[in-house]
Amino acid sequence: MSAQFDHVSVVKKSNVYFGGLCISHTVQFEDGTKKTLGVILPTEQALTFETHVPERMEIISGECRVKIADSEESELFRAGQSFYVPGNSRFKIETDEVLDYVCHLEG
Repeated sequence: MSAQFDHVSVVKKSNVYFGGLCISHTVQFEDGTKKTLGVILPTEQALTFETHVPERMEIISGECRVKIADSEESELFRAGQSFYVPGNSRFKIETDEVLDYVCHLEG
């Protein structure tokens, strides 16, 4: 896992969700692919995100609990791990600490 992305463009306008509990920036690569780099602040309740394309969420720092789609069970993910969410789906995520992530948009 690389610590940085080289030769990219960054969209200056931030993506702000849930009243500022999640903030990200879109990174565009020369081959047309996109990723978002973001932070989720500690939450009291799970945040629900809708997906349009398949996403792989890579946890950079912190840990979180995630429920994908209609799953009844949440799974714990820590720094260095990732989880996959199908396109046209959703996931719920919660954390007790600052969570840094990279969302790899795979569609």
